[in-house]
Amino acid sequence: MEHGHRHDHRAGAAVSGVIGHRSGDGTTSDGERRVFWALLITASFMVAEVAGGIVSGSLALLADAGHMLTDAAALGLSWYAFRVSRRPSTPQHSYGQHRFQVLAALVNGATLIGIAVWIGIEAARRLFAPVEVLGGTMLVIALLGLATNIAAFVILHGGDRENLNVRGAALHVLGDLLGSVAAIVAAIVILLIGWTPIDPILSVLVALLIVRSAWSLIAKSWHVLMEGAPQDRDVAMLQLELARSVEGVLDVHHVHLWSLTPEKPLITLHANISEDADHDTVLHRLQDVLAEQYDLRHATIQLERAGCADHRGRHNQ
Repeated sequence: MEHGHRHDHRAGAAVSGVIGHRSGDGTTSDGERRVFWALLITASFMVAEVAGGIVSGSLALLADAGHMLTDAAALGLSWYAFRVSRRPSTPQHSYGQHRFQVLAALVNGATLIGIAVWIGIEAARRLFAPVEVLGGTMLVIALLGLATNIAAFVILHGGDRENLNVRGAALHVLGDLLGSVAAIVAAIVILLIGWTPIDPILSVLVALLIVRSAWSLIAKSWHVLMEGAPQDRDVAMLQLELARSVEGVLDVHHVHLWSLTPEKPLITLHANISEDADHDTVLHRLQDVLAEQYDLRHATIQLERAGCADHRGRHNQ
């Protein structure tokens, strides 16, 4: 991965230090198990809801069933992403395959947008060309669907909320849960007063909620993939804090902060130190501050005494 600058390691120019990062295997395994059980629950109920939607003629049920179908695929992708991310690093992929989880989250977000668009189109058609809806059948299937979605959502919601892969899977299930609630309300209205337009109207409301959540997921996934700095860490404040709290550090520059996944932040930086400062002492202190105050446990630090080694290298060319 390139950081936009060279590290000049000529004699006396710099000392680099790397502190090991957390593997996150425990969190990954827990997330994988949760996604698998959510997938099993969702896939098991999907067939019944498709049949119920066809028999009752309910768009809310068909929309929810179609959403569950894509959810099963999305959950399968999320589960596979966890397995891929556990693959060991190689010389060609020195950071391993952790980013596959973020890619899966991005795909899930885009899929949710597509589902919302489809629901909106179908709702418009139903408003202009109403069809008969069997409220009783619709209500029974929707209640079963709600119970299924609540179970799957509780399983996923109990996992790591910072993991974009788990979050993407949970948003898919949440969309289903809202769809089931809409179908229940629509079924009750249809049974009581026979007003069938409530079905597509509520479907559109659910679609809008899905778009809002999906867009947030896409934005966060894109930010990670574009190597943006973690939004909960202030780079400028970090530079000032390191220079102020570590004795012997004159200034900190060339700071590059990004993340493989939201749980795996990384940082590289240059630190200009005083002539009488001890390299190892300063290096270890910088590592301690990064780990303890900023939870940055994978750091590459270049120490310099006579100004930035990169600048000197360019002047000598």
